[in-house]
Amino acid sequence: MRFLLAITGASGIIYGKRTYEVLKQLKHDVDVVASEGAKKVAEAEDTVLPDSDYEEKDISAPFASGSHKCDGMIVSPCSVKTLGEIANGVGNTLITRSAEVMLKERRKLVLVLRETPYSYITIKNMETLTLAGGIILPASPGFYYKPKSIDGMVDFIVGKTLDQFDIEHNLFRRWGR
Repeated sequence: MRFLLAITGASGIIYGKRTYEVLKQLKHDVDVVASEGAKKVAEAEDTVLPDSDYEEKDISAPFASGSHKCDGMIVSPCSVKTLGEIANGVGNTLITRSAEVMLKERRKLVLVLRETPYSYITIKNMETLTLAGGIILPASPGFYYKPKSIDGMVDFIVGKTLDQFDIEHNLFRRWGR
């Protein structure tokens, strides 16, 4: 499968980095775009971002067009700012324009929202995006499988993200197993 992975300026850059690593390990084609905010947060979190294939400002990149075929887009982590821009049709960056393309072409768009608590405005933006066909996947790990580390909690969220695309993985133990 072919994906666009967008990494935005929310805390939790490790979610995007690990998503990239797992998709590549599973032999999927992944293009990356990191926002300027993501670069700043990665530095603060002492996390190395995957190399970007495109610049955030390059809205002429292939993913900004519906004629470019791909299987979906993952925004991980997704900032509340990016959520709001996508929900309100502000396609002024490659990330937000590509997300709009995913919605209009009825392709999968998964936003791993990493913020808490939610304001009323954020909840309304999540509603708008969900009604438009997007998937909101809060970075809220489960604990029934008894994760032993932060990496285990990250893998749970990455696994739940891959589940949205029916991608087989063994990142966490499923309920009842």
